[in-house]
Amino acid sequence: MSNIKYLLGKRIKELRLRRKYTQEKLAEMSYIEIPSLSNIENGKNYPNFETLQKISDALNVRPFELFMFDYYLPKEKMIEEMMNSMQKDELLVQKMYKYFLCIK
Repeated sequence: MSNIKYLLGKRIKELRLRRKYTQEKLAEMSYIEIPSLSNIENGKNYPNFETLQKISDALNVRPFELFMFDYYLPKEKMIEEMMNSMQKDELLVQKMYKYFLCIK
C-alpha cells in the first residue's frame, strides 16, 4: 500500500468524522459508491481528480486540504520538534503561548 494513499484515506476519514458524517452520507454527498469511499479511506484505492473534487466539495474543504497530513506524526515527535524550534526563537515562544491561550 502506498503511503500517500494511506495518509490521504486517513485524512478523508478524519475530516468525515469531524463533520459527523457516516461513510454512507459522504458517499451520497460525493456521488460515489460506498465501497469506493471505503477503499479510499482504507488506502486501497487512490481517487482520481474528479472524485477528489467531489469529496472535497462534500467535506467543504479545498482539494489541497485533503493532502494536509503532515501532522500525522507521533505526539512525542511533534512535541520534540516544537520544543527544538521554540528554544531557538523567543518570538515564536511568545506567539505559541498566545495561540495556546486562545485555544485553551
